[in-house]
Amino acid sequence: MSNALLVPSNDDKNIATITHLSGVLFSFIPSLIVWLLKKDDNEYLSAQAKEALNFQITILIAQFASGVLIAVLVGFLLLGIIWLFNVVLCIVAAISTSNGETYRYPLCLRLIN
Repeated sequence: MSNALLVPSNDDKNIATITHLSGVLFSFIPSLIVWLLKKDDNEYLSAQAKEALNFQITILIAQFASGVLIAVLVGFLLLGIIWLFNVVLCIVAAISTSNGETYRYPLCLRLIN
């Protein structure tokens, strides 16, 4: 999938932006819904929803691991760092997609291809 071929409409950019931002409040649910609805229709939205979905799944795994580490008191610090990481990267992704760019999250497991 080449970035040169993807020319998103304003509606596509808005949906992608909301998809990335909504991950902060609703975890993987919005990105899963957008991906399931648009995966066959819209290449740009499919790619961005899948990226947001993979990132939110990665965040859930990290939160689970830090939840286990609460027993040794490290998890409390990790939960805060993970939350901040999620908020910042979702905002960066939203800004990027509002400009019509494709965004790839760093440190993200690519579980859904």
